[in-house]
Amino acid sequence: MKLLNLGCGRRFHTQWNNVDFISSGNNVIAHNLMLGIPFPDQSFDVVYHSHVLEHFPKSKADFFISECYRVLKNKGTLRVAIPDLEQVVKTYLIALDKASLDASEWRDNYDWILLEMYDQVVRNRSGGNMAEYFVKEKLDNQEFVLERCGLEAKQLLESGKKTWQLIHINRQDNKLKILLKQVYKTIVHPEYIRDLFLRVLLGKDFEALQIGRFRLSGEIHQWMYDRYSLSKLLKECGFEQVTQRSANDSFIPNWVSYNLDTEPDGSIYKPDSLFMEAIKP
Repeated sequence: MKLLNLGCGRRFHTQWNNVDFISSGNNVIAHNLMLGIPFPDQSFDVVYHSHVLEHFPKSKADFFISECYRVLKNKGTLRVAIPDLEQVVKTYLIALDKASLDASEWRDNYDWILLEMYDQVVRNRSGGNMAEYFVKEKLDNQEFVLERCGLEAKQLLESGKKTWQLIHINRQDNKLKILLKQVYKTIVHPEYIRDLFLRVLLGKDFEALQIGRFRLSGEIHQWMYDRYSLSKLLKECGFEQVTQRSANDSFIPNWVSYNLDTEPDGSIYKPDSLFMEAIKP
């Protein structure tokens, strides 16, 4: 079978053709997926993408899904994993009710689920408020966050602990070290000089430029989907047999062996996901 993984990041399998906006290794082709999929018609038996569709503007979602349709062979399978809007909203309502009843253990859960709903949509800097959340010295609702977001949250949590330690170490830095860091940034990063020039040229408008750059970088979520809206989109693009799946179930033979939606120990990589498959007739 010919297999295609789109927007793979660092999560890919060598038996698949892997494509992302920026290559993360020798097995990953760099290509701007906003411009389409760089393969001929009917090239693949399976097309898969995880937490990619939500980064496309809603107006371009049908183009991307139609491209998936185009490169699939007849009877080929499309598998899509995205953040599950329905699941997030239901959890938010539970957290709202319990936090309103002064259930202290749910106050932090309420704060977290709001971040899940909005932060990656509204943030104007990389990581947003989620990154700040993970930099806390102690995360009282760690179990809840890990249950919601799986391995990705665990990795962010470990990274946050290291960042917290560095913050406290850096408070001991003297002025000489700070000066040396600035010199290093100027020498190693030519764009630092460019931005200094733009800051002088644009004045207060430089901040707007920085926000615009970030908002167009691909990190933010442009839209959210539930089982109804995703199913509707797939059908409108010509797909049939649209079926909601779990992380482990699939039309794709030996799906679990690829460890794309699951880990080797059987745990789910992104438990907050909606998994859906469809067939090209």
